[in-house]
Amino acid sequence: GTYDRRHSRHQHHQNGYRRVLIHNARFLFTCGLDGHTQILENHSIAIEGDAVTAVAPAGEISREGFDLVYDAGARGGTLITPGIINTHTHPPMYLMRSAMMLDEGEGIDETIAAMPRWERAMEEEQCAIAAIGDITEQQKYGITTTLSHYGVFHPIEYAAELTGQNVINALSAVSNTHPENSPELVARLLADGERYHSQPAVALHYLYKASGPVLEEIKKIVERHKVLFTCHMAESEMAEAKCVETHGAREVAVLEKYGLLNDRTIVSHAIYVTDEEIRKLARARVGIAHLPTSNIIHKSGTFPFWKFDEAGAFERITLGTDSVVSKSRLDLLTEAYQTRITHLYERTVKFSSLFKMMTSNAAGVLHDEKRGRIIPGAAADIAFWKLRDRGTIPYDEANPLTIIGNLITHGGRTVRDLMVNGRFVIRDRRHVFVDESKLLTAIQKAHMAMRERVQSQRRTAA
Repeated sequence: GTYDRRHSRHQHHQNGYRRVLIHNARFLFTCGLDGHTQILENHSIAIEGDAVTAVAPAGEISREGFDLVYDAGARGGTLITPGIINTHTHPPMYLMRSAMMLDEGEGIDETIAAMPRWERAMEEEQCAIAAIGDITEQQKYGITTTLSHYGVFHPIEYAAELTGQNVINALSAVSNTHPENSPELVARLLADGERYHSQPAVALHYLYKASGPVLEEIKKIVERHKVLFTCHMAESEMAEAKCVETHGAREVAVLEKYGLLNDRTIVSHAIYVTDEEIRKLARARVGIAHLPTSNIIHKSGTFPFWKFDEAGAFERITLGTDSVVSKSRLDLLTEAYQTRITHLYERTVKFSSLFKMMTSNAAGVLHDEKRGRIIPGAAADIAFWKLRDRGTIPYDEANPLTIIGNLITHGGRTVRDLMVNGRFVIRDRRHVFVDESKLLTAIQKAHMAMRERVQSQRRTAA
């Protein structure tokens, strides 16, 4: 498109672009391979295709020979971070924002019982519209990689390709709302995996929903295809009790019995676990999606963060937004802040640790070490934040880490620009691929159609 140079930092030398220079970023925050947070000042980033090729002081990389130059030093400067990684979401539930007043209920068990009524009223086209809404909202908050956990695959695949997002598309192998789902269906998707933009994976809503033979099939799928498996775990005492009723054992023991207690498994919530179960999860390097806002809203309980930390599992702890039914907005920076205040009574989770949970920790848990960092060889997933902004200023110039603290405690605002795999998906605060005005109109129409179907079902049942 054509841009007003007075308001854009993008300088095109030709219509398409493959070689990009991000010139003279005032601050660049990343995690090094040694695990430490690095703060680089006045640095440039060279990108070719979908990968970072160089990170160096601004004067060391010539502006010549690039298809596009992003002037990160203009008008007060830019703060650059790796794209944020969201390890637990349910994108089609975006239509359910306002559908239920969940904070007026009794807790997570009541919520779980109510949700299928709404989910059964969503058709595939509406799931796709909702997923586009969900992913584009995540992108506005700097998220470039999303783990989707849901009962449909193709609507999320469509949304991922349209928005340019990295999506791990974990399909529920057993689903109340989609009874056609099975491990065999997941296996067929994985066999065709290379044709998809998103990365297929396997999920279960809860372990008690699956029989022993289904869990055996899931284990074979994970081992054969080297894919991720994700499930809600120990979210409520009722879920634990139902698992014992179904399998004769608690959830950690069931994962262990069926060969799923390993580093390809990501569990969300993990609240009602014993000290020994925490040690087992840590030794097995199971990934944990921590969801403090969801846990509070649904009155689920408090994740034992410091016990996991003491067991040596910190680098396996990540953050997720859950859905708009469980959180006011799909922003991991506010989730990081909720993590800090939730666990503050015991100790303080440092801002550098929260930063790692959203970036390098999450990349490791997803077995995608090329993401979550801005270093040569990494995927070019980059969030651009305006430095001269109420979300970042004032900061201590002698300690730039205070900027990350500001970004987290002030909610992060929204990104100015966002790059995924070397392509800008948000440019000058506008989505490149999605007309947001038309999208919001479509979401509202789909939402009301869903409400009408729910009401019609209730009238029929009555």
